Amino acid sequence: MTKVIIRTDKVDGFFDRARKAAQKADRGESFKKSATFSFEDPQEMFMVLSEARRRLLLEVMDEPKTITQLTVSLHRERSAITKDIGLLERLGLLVSQKRSNPGHGIEKLVRTVAPKIEMIATLG
Repeated sequence: MTKVIIRTDKVDGFFDRARKAAQKADRGESFKKSATFSFEDPQEMFMVLSEARRRLLLEVMDEPKTITQLTVSLHRERSAITKDIGLLERLGLLVSQKRSNPGHGIEKLVRTVAPKIEMIATLG
């Protein structure tokens, strides 16, 4: 995937985009490799994508990192980072994989699903 778009939009906007996508598919046109996530309420979007979670996303955008590396670079507790990773994985913004850490067991490597995440919030 090349880009993720996170936006605020009403239900009508969601269905308008879906209708345009269906028409594009009917014409046999190709789609960009992107995904869009919509929040109806801007406040909900900013609650879910808090400053700490946005910093986490930025931290793993260019290069995957382990949870241990994230605790050091973000100056946060491991449990808080693990909780945020779980939420962002459920939203489809992060992926993680377990890998062997010789002499230390298993570690989790975390990365974003796309090299670019665009956030659009419209108030009013």
